[in-house]
Amino acid sequence: MQTTNPSLVTNHSNHPNFSRIFQYTLVAFILSGLVLYSIWTLTGVGRGSGTRSIIIYGFSILDDVMRGEIFPAFKTQWQNRHDESIEFISSFAGSGTITDQIIEGVPAEIAILSTQSDALRLVENGLLPGPTWLTLPNQGILNRTPFIMIVHKGNPFDIKDFDDLTNRALGIVQPDPLGSGAGQWAILAEFGSAFLKTGSMDQASSQLARIWYNVILEPVSARKAWELYGNGIGEVLVTYEQQFLKTQLSSDPQYEIIYPERSIFSEHLVVRIDRNITSGEEDLVDGFLKFLWSAEGQEIFVRNGFRSVNESMNQINSAFGVIPKPFTINDLGGWKSAHDLIFKGEWRRKINSDIDDGGN
Repeated sequence: MQTTNPSLVTNHSNHPNFSRIFQYTLVAFILSGLVLYSIWTLTGVGRGSGTRSIIIYGFSILDDVMRGEIFPAFKTQWQNRHDESIEFISSFAGSGTITDQIIEGVPAEIAILSTQSDALRLVENGLLPGPTWLTLPNQGILNRTPFIMIVHKGNPFDIKDFDDLTNRALGIVQPDPLGSGAGQWAILAEFGSAFLKTGSMDQASSQLARIWYNVILEPVSARKAWELYGNGIGEVLVTYEQQFLKTQLSSDPQYEIIYPERSIFSEHLVVRIDRNITSGEEDLVDGFLKFLWSAEGQEIFVRNGFRSVNESMNQINSAFGVIPKPFTINDLGGWKSAHDLIFKGEWRRKINSDIDDGGN
């Protein structure tokens, strides 16, 4: 299968070593997570004190909505119903990063992950006895958001779809797939849009390769990606729709959003980590999980740019755009198949190895 045209390969010898940067960043995140664990253990926050606690780890773009609205709303509800104060201990980073932290031993009771592949890693490492998220509402899927492109006002490169990102004049910013769920979803969107249009693995692989030769920066998370793009780096940002709707980019006249004809809807997964939940905290954890899928909880997500699993609720947010031909991970064979074939096979072994070797 031909996926690389040498004439399209940029000389990457002067580029930063993103793999090394990622490794150092990952170590820092893991250490910060373990520090949080130590503080929790030493202080006994919520354990034996007058305030009960829940420990939540989530992928990066959840940070604002969780801390700003979901946590306060549930605190109020619980206080009114049970006359108890509760406290949240939380950490938000790239989905792969928080998964690594949980595997290393941080005592998260609930994890909200960007991808099912990260949930499967928890199973593989013995944190879960199996795909326990399937027993949660909607098989654990909390909310969704499609993958889109953000460009400079006026769309100077006339970008309409993912195949336009193969233009060699472009500099693309998108999250690092090695540590960010958003990075993996971006790959699936770029590959799947071509595959579902043409039915050809060769054409889909070629499109993905040509796009990735234009990627100039791979930040550690979707949140970091839009921060850097908003500082003037690159011509195009590939990211979650939610990122545009709920950041300063949406109100900045310098930028606009492009909805491709075909794109994937990322589906975000809640995992309950029973081994970290004491018998005395089960009612609190269960209450919070119920709140996440309640009408109140789902409405909060919709107002903050996430699409609800209850389709009728999405009418609340008139800012949601239209993907004419959307698809999901199931259209690519499910997580295991898509992850092994597209992420590991096409991107990591072929395209990423070419880039790391300067295209040779």
